[in-house]
Amino acid sequence: MANPSSIVKQELSGSTDGRMILVVQTSTPGTAIHTAAAITGVNNYDEIWLWATNTDTTARKLTIEWGGVSSPTDTIEMTIQPEAGLVLIVPGLVLQNGLLVKAFCATANVVTVGGFVNAVTA
Repeated sequence: MANPSSIVKQELSGSTDGRMILVVQTSTPGTAIHTAAAITGVNNYDEIWLWATNTDTTARKLTIEWGGVSSPTDTIEMTIQPEAGLVLIVPGLVLQNGLLVKAFCATANVVTVGGFVNAVTA
C-alpha cells in the first residue's frame, strides 16, 4: 500500500450531522450505516471506525454486513451488553468501490451505531 497523499476525516454517510444511527432492521438487508467511496484503485479507500451502544436492559446481538450479505465472509457479529456505553465494533477496517456497510439487530430500535471514516486517497 502506497503512502496516502490525503486523509480526510468524514462522518458516516448514513448519519445525519454525525449523529448515531438507529438500527431498525432485524434481518438482512440491514439499516444503512455507510457507503464506501466509489473511487476505484488500490490506493483509494475508506478506513471505517464504528461503535455501538445498547439502550435496552437486555444484551442484544448486532450483525454488521461488511460490503455484502454472505455469512460468514461479509458479516461481523457481536453481542452488545445493555447500557454498556460505546463499544468498539469495527476498528478501522477498510472498504472501497462503493461497497455498503449495513447493520441489523435481534431487536429493533434499541441499538445505535456511530463513528467516522478516514477517506484515504493516493
